[in-house]
Amino acid sequence: MNKILVLSSGGIDSTTLVYYFAEIENFEVQPVFFNYGSKHNPKEIESVKQICNILNLELINVDISELTSTIWSNSALINEDRSIPEGYYTQENMSQTIVPFRNGVLISLVSSIAENLGIEYVGIAVHSGDHFIYPDCRPNFIQVMKYAIYRGTENNIKLRAPFVYLNKAEIVKLGYFLRVPYELTWSCYNGRDKHCGRCGTCIERLESFHFNNLTDPVEYEDREYFKNIITKSMKVRSVSEILKLSSSY
Repeated sequence: MNKILVLSSGGIDSTTLVYYFAEIENFEVQPVFFNYGSKHNPKEIESVKQICNILNLELINVDISELTSTIWSNSALINEDRSIPEGYYTQENMSQTIVPFRNGVLISLVSSIAENLGIEYVGIAVHSGDHFIYPDCRPNFIQVMKYAIYRGTENNIKLRAPFVYLNKAEIVKLGYFLRVPYELTWSCYNGRDKHCGRCGTCIERLESFHFNNLTDPVEYEDREYFKNIITKSMKVRSVSEILKLSSSY
């Protein structure tokens, strides 16, 4: 059985990816969590640990916050003097949530860990909803990183990103097919007791359940706000189409 290290944040995307690799592609999965000092990292690690306990997976937990408090200090996700913006990801203020080249850094780090441990594969859960605002989530970036990692490790490490052409509603649909316990996941950029319901990731999460005619099982401070933001429907492909597309990347 092949083993894969999966970048895990405790959110919908990476948790579904853990289940996908374990149940669909029959990998031996080991989640990797990087604490980079964001406001919601304490809630994220709590979710990751619960998922690992359910699946009996060993977690690699790496604290890089001492480094990133300097290199990513301007991001609203980290800087305590900056508020988390409210609204949809296409709004201009959402650029405040960019953590510069975060995926580039984290993919490089997890690839180093993989090579050190003799593990051939690493996985990341970037998806099409990230493409608009985050340049290090786009397919062309992932393709380049695949090549760089493969060549930079003497062809030892292969990067997988099965969701790169899926939208978040399709990930939720796949997750329900795989019986992912979404009630244990955490997405909100504000690390409070409940999801705020107003930040970009909360709105995207709520609309993804909405387009599947499902109710998000986590608690929200404001569960209705997103209805004033979404303006169009989202196409959600069938599970068979989703699996076929995922397997190719």
